[in-house]
Amino acid sequence: MTPTVFSFPTSAYVPLGLAFFGLGTGYLIFGPQELFGFPAKSEATEISNGWWGFWMPGMLQFLCGTYILVGLTWFHVFKGAPLYAAGIETTVFGIHWLAMGLSRIRGGSIVPNGFMSVAFFLVALLGLIVFSHVGDTPVAWLFIGLMAVYFFEFFYCFDLFMPMSRRLLGLVHTLTGLLLMYLTYGIVLNLSIGAHWTI
Repeated sequence: MTPTVFSFPTSAYVPLGLAFFGLGTGYLIFGPQELFGFPAKSEATEISNGWWGFWMPGMLQFLCGTYILVGLTWFHVFKGAPLYAAGIETTVFGIHWLAMGLSRIRGGSIVPNGFMSVAFFLVALLGLIVFSHVGDTPVAWLFIGLMAVYFFEFFYCFDLFMPMSRRLLGLVHTLTGLLLMYLTYGIVLNLSIGAHWTI
């Protein structure tokens, strides 16, 4: 008996818009608070930020990355080797945000995040290498922004050069969040109405 083989058509609809929007929302919540000190840090704001961090940058990136990797490896509905890097990056960043969100909700220490920032600086560098190599300049800029985030997060988590490190972290969170919104618009408009944004 011959086994049944299913074949699915290639799809252009990679769900990266979800990952861009989710991470951008997280950065645009955290960044202005770090930059301007408003709203003031309290137990209530930490719980709110934790929930936002868990669901938007956490869950949206994790779902997107898993979807991409399954689409590439099991169902072969996505094509293009750079999507493998996109799947890896969004999955690990999603899990990172799930952990950070839960830690904030429960009042955890940020100090261990200083060590975590070294690994995530390196994975952001990996993304920069891949997307620079394939000529995707806006996404390469995104990974430069992510590298800046984790560079300043190292100093912020270890309470070094404060309050300057907190403000610089807030600035790069905010700027990278705005870039993520640009990428969200670009991918959604390009796929939905045939726009020609550079992404």
